[in-house]
Amino acid sequence: MKILCVSDQVDPMVYSSAIRDRFRDVDLVLSAGDLPLDYLSFIVSGLNKPLLFVFGNHNLGELAFYRPRADVRGRPLASPWPSPELAEGSGAIYAGFRMVREGGLLVLGLGGSRWYNGGANQFSNLQMAFRILLLVPSLLWNRLFHGRFVDVVLTHAPPEGIHDRPDPCHRGFRPFLWLMRTFRPRYLIHGHIHLYDLAEPRISEFGRTTVVNAFSHYLLDWEGRD
Repeated sequence: MKILCVSDQVDPMVYSSAIRDRFRDVDLVLSAGDLPLDYLSFIVSGLNKPLLFVFGNHNLGELAFYRPRADVRGRPLASPWPSPELAEGSGAIYAGFRMVREGGLLVLGLGGSRWYNGGANQFSNLQMAFRILLLVPSLLWNRLFHGRFVDVVLTHAPPEGIHDRPDPCHRGFRPFLWLMRTFRPRYLIHGHIHLYDLAEPRISEFGRTTVVNAFSHYLLDWEGRD
């Protein structure tokens, strides 16, 4: 299985009339946040493949369509109905804070960034840990019925100490380290950290998990598990 990972930047290699020829072998698309929904809709239409996405800390205009109480300050937000840009049947699936099975893969989505100015979709380490704990029953169910907890964790922010930055906005989440140690996903795919220097690492290993920065776009060949 070939997976196209995207995040944070509209890439002219993807946003092109040649998308179908250029990525003809792609079976699944994973979006790690901070991308306009019309760009995701273009990818779905161009490739005619399923796309799973989470929201980041920018481009949140449609967040309320998917999470009516998404504002961490507690204010209710708009309607829970899906955004017209990615309506039901488009092939795009919101994976934020839920488990999704697609193409035989078990994907856990965890959107948002570390809290830095009180905006929507920002969380403290404690808040993120609580949201992960709410998903433990789904992980245990997978282990019981599928023989594994999860294949891919799709996040916006990186784990703490892996690909993150020291400034308040770009710090990683500490609970992601516990998640990887405990449930051993094959991949954790994140965005949020822009790569402008070719010397910066895009791929790192943490235990049994390969951590991938999906900035702009990255092609991943899924080879299954050991």
